[in-house]
Amino acid sequence: MRKITFILLLPVLFLSCNSKNEISDLRPNIVLIMADDLGYGDIACYGNTTVKTRNIDLLAAEGVKFMDFHSNGAVCSPTRAALMTGKYQQRTGVGGVITAKNHREVGLSLNEITIAEELKKHEYNTGIFGKWHLGYSKEFNPTIQGFDEYTGFVSGMIDYHAHIDPMGYLDWWKGTKIENEEGYSTDLITKYGVKFIEENNPKKTGKPFFLYIPHEAPHSPYQRRIDKALRKVGVAGTEPVHSDSISSIYKEMVEVMDEGIGKIMQVLKETGQYKNTIVIFLSDNGANRNGNNGDLRGYKAGVYEGGTRVPAIIRYPNKIKKGTLNNQTVLTMDVLPTLLDFIGQKPSSESIDGISIKDNLIHRTNLPSRDVFFAFGNKSFIRSGDWKLVRIKSKSGDKIELYNLSNDLQESNNLSSYNPDLIYKLIGKLKIWEKEVQEGVELISK
Repeated sequence: MRKITFILLLPVLFLSCNSKNEISDLRPNIVLIMADDLGYGDIACYGNTTVKTRNIDLLAAEGVKFMDFHSNGAVCSPTRAALMTGKYQQRTGVGGVITAKNHREVGLSLNEITIAEELKKHEYNTGIFGKWHLGYSKEFNPTIQGFDEYTGFVSGMIDYHAHIDPMGYLDWWKGTKIENEEGYSTDLITKYGVKFIEENNPKKTGKPFFLYIPHEAPHSPYQRRIDKALRKVGVAGTEPVHSDSISSIYKEMVEVMDEGIGKIMQVLKETGQYKNTIVIFLSDNGANRNGNNGDLRGYKAGVYEGGTRVPAIIRYPNKIKKGTLNNQTVLTMDVLPTLLDFIGQKPSSESIDGISIKDNLIHRTNLPSRDVFFAFGNKSFIRSGDWKLVRIKSKSGDKIELYNLSNDLQESNNLSSYNPDLIYKLIGKLKIWEKEVQEGVELISK
């Protein structure tokens, strides 16, 4: 009788296992790679003729290259808060940089639902290797905010060799413990990313994975693989690098990151996950004066296009047409709802500001019309279609500028004196937005 029962149950067991495998196959893995301070003109596929970024260029050739993608912030922490939550960063209280000097006790609220927590609900294995920058204290550690595994640093920048932050603190974590190891940070980040993919192959685990690789490169301090450490524990500050050598070091830092991305793509091939993995590459803000923002005006921390318009690429074979350009206005906060949409889910939070661009990516339909906003310190702007209104506050009064980006991407022709009605309308919208998103406690505003 037991043998008969077992035989009768076999088809059910087979169908159950098969169904699980089919579900796993339908849900894509996700690899999200964020460069640090990489400008709009810092890589070859965006027009740089001196740097060699063949692996990032290959991602663009296999997917969609965005021409009007904007980081939510013009500095590190705000953009990362928006990426993790799908919200304007001001709603989370992280409107400025969480610095090593002044903000060691604050971070992204545990009440926020991160992209990792969202994907954990749908049985994703999650890992982050690299820069967190959303809280120094253990209570804000990424392993407490949805990530199963973490190796990396929590500050804005570390010595690439000694792994020491600007205030002289050792900053290399494994989970919630500081545990230093030898190695160039870019290579270590790649090593752990490759290992995570190997160990979390859905063919072995039955679950898809979400891998977040926030690189340090090409953020300062400017160091090559062969360079010596610049910092010591207990000593704040960084030894200067001769300005004549920064450009060559910067170029190598970008190329080493690109080399690591090639290793990530190779292990996806070796594990049979190349086609079933969404790969996203983007930057957290524009480059500083040592980088290249192409023909755009301004730099990191600024209000102009060079501060927020960044390189961004998404590839998902057989779903997104390869080799296409996307001219829609997209922001970092759109990543979370888009990835959830790809697995048939919606964000849990009620106050998501980002929108899904899935249909736009697959069917190349236009995104719904929307105004988008930016604020950092005394600087803010609103984008409404091709129009961009810039407001810079000062004690002597607000400075207002107006540009039409459709024919003036360099923001060289201020039209504010010709469009008073439009300015009145856009300033009104900007003020309403500021009041709405800053109703909560603002932890970091500058």
